[in-house]
Amino acid sequence: MKLSKLLLGLMAGALLISTSVARADALDDIHKAGVLRVAVPQDFPPFGSVTSDLKPQGLDIDVASLIAKKLGVKVELIPVTSANRVPYLQTKKVDLVISSMGKNAEREKVIDFTAAYAPFFNGVFGPADQKVSGPADLAGKTIGVTRGSVEDLELSKIVPASATVKRYEDNNGTISSFLSNQVQLVATGNVIAAAIIAKNPPKKPETKFLIKDSPCFIGLNKDEKKLQDKVNAILAEIKKDGELSALTVKWLGLPLPANL
Repeated sequence: MKLSKLLLGLMAGALLISTSVARADALDDIHKAGVLRVAVPQDFPPFGSVTSDLKPQGLDIDVASLIAKKLGVKVELIPVTSANRVPYLQTKKVDLVISSMGKNAEREKVIDFTAAYAPFFNGVFGPADQKVSGPADLAGKTIGVTRGSVEDLELSKIVPASATVKRYEDNNGTISSFLSNQVQLVATGNVIAAAIIAKNPPKKPETKFLIKDSPCFIGLNKDEKKLQDKVNAILAEIKKDGELSALTVKWLGLPLPANL
């Protein structure tokens, strides 16, 4: 009899612990810790880069800091690459990914997204002497792209078999490949093309054709509805009051599109 009562007591305790664990969520953990851990880019200006004294700067850094401020917590910026930003989220090394990330069906299988926070489009860019106006014209060409990026995924769907795609581990590698003539064209975002012009105006790449209009979204783990709703509410607030548009003007040179 006493053994039965003991077992029932242990089962009840285990159930209580299990229930309390199940009720815990990322938003509660963030408030409890007083810190929002955000994965941000460090090689992708103007979204994220570092100054000469290694201080992070860029649109994604400012957005992360603003969201943390609205949550009433400190921000911890954790630099990532295109390839490891989702794994960092899945392994709970970060709470959010604010890293110029596009939303696609493959990513939506493993993580969730908030509303869009920044404009971005992907395309194929190259010098004026490269006569390219669509995917078919890539035949026999060499194209550079950042491994694991949205443009990498989309380019793989349309590139002709005779084209050569060279994949680089980060955007600096992709930019360097173009500037050093390792590739004839690059598949990248509009802001990266602008960065190439800033680094070397004579090598000005022009837009050949669009691959995908891919606004930037904030990534978070599956089944974190409270955190998702809270971040969406913050985004709606800073869109309405103009704070987010001021940041896009600062870093992208354009106000936030009305339809974003």
